[in-house]
Amino acid sequence: MPRVFNFSAGPAMMPEAVLSRAAAEIADYDGSGMSVMEMSHRSKGYIALFEGVERKMRSAMSVPDNYKILFLQGGATLQFSAVPMNLLGRTGKADYAVTGYFSKKAFKSAGMYGDIRAAADTGNYYAIPEPSEISVDAGASYFHYCHNNTVYGTRWPFIPETGNVPLVCDMSSSILSEPVDVSRYGVIYAGAQKNMGPAGLTVVIVRDDLLESPLLPGTPEILSYKAQAANGSMINTPATYGVYLLGLVLDWLSEAGGVAAMAEHNKKKAKLVYDAVDASGVFTCKVEPRSRSIMNAVFSSGDEETDARFLKEAAARDMVTLKAHRATGGIRASMYNAMPLEGAERLAELIKEFK
Repeated sequence: MPRVFNFSAGPAMMPEAVLSRAAAEIADYDGSGMSVMEMSHRSKGYIALFEGVERKMRSAMSVPDNYKILFLQGGATLQFSAVPMNLLGRTGKADYAVTGYFSKKAFKSAGMYGDIRAAADTGNYYAIPEPSEISVDAGASYFHYCHNNTVYGTRWPFIPETGNVPLVCDMSSSILSEPVDVSRYGVIYAGAQKNMGPAGLTVVIVRDDLLESPLLPGTPEILSYKAQAANGSMINTPATYGVYLLGLVLDWLSEAGGVAAMAEHNKKKAKLVYDAVDASGVFTCKVEPRSRSIMNAVFSSGDEETDARFLKEAAARDMVTLKAHRATGGIRASMYNAMPLEGAERLAELIKEFK
């Protein structure tokens, strides 16, 4: 059966070249006579692989030398607790921008650990607040926001200005999709299953000075950024195969021209779909234009039966997993890095024909 165009929000489509290379190396990695899945994470061969992936990640995102890159587990959801555990001890207070489904979950999780304030909450998750609508407490330990909101299909078109308050960002659904000035952030974290590989690996990029923040009492060693950095992300067995696949994805990304080239590729895909939706006369996108996500286009006809017919016809044309999150209903086209231009072209064609 030919591969379908998988528009899933995650776990998401992976580059076919990466899957082919992984398949070729599945039983024998680099002449070792064993799969990466079988290798000890303490072996010389695996440590060399691990350190190589860290260097590739640092190069791909131009991560400055005064930042550590950690390869952890537990997904972004565990970071909803790890972030306050590691940073909230500075002042006991933190600011959160609540702009979608997962940023709201992060906000609620942090509330268990200290004085957490909603520095921005429009209540309308189809728009990102204007800079003037964001208030930053100068005494906050950090300011947290989610760059791209998969459920509501929004993306921050600017980096919040927070002065001396460290900026923390959940980039799970946008990391590696466009250039990022890492030096503007204190912490960046992301689950792998959108743009970096399969589920199971979490990447955390943290500025060195923040490693010295006092931990909240009761913070487990495995959730301590400082302890993980000191132990090379290997306090316990890391997601060995996930790290290996991230390395293959980074190779593929480099061959495709890097993050800047990928950003142009992603913008083309998004424009094709949004233009088709806006001109369709059938579907509408509730997200205001300035806030529209490049990764996740959310739209609907406003009628469940009509949307269901569209989903059925899309599946017949090898376009799958287009049903939106239950919070919004309708249709969601997740077009991460690995989605080829042809997938967006085929979807736009169906949107135009559906009337």
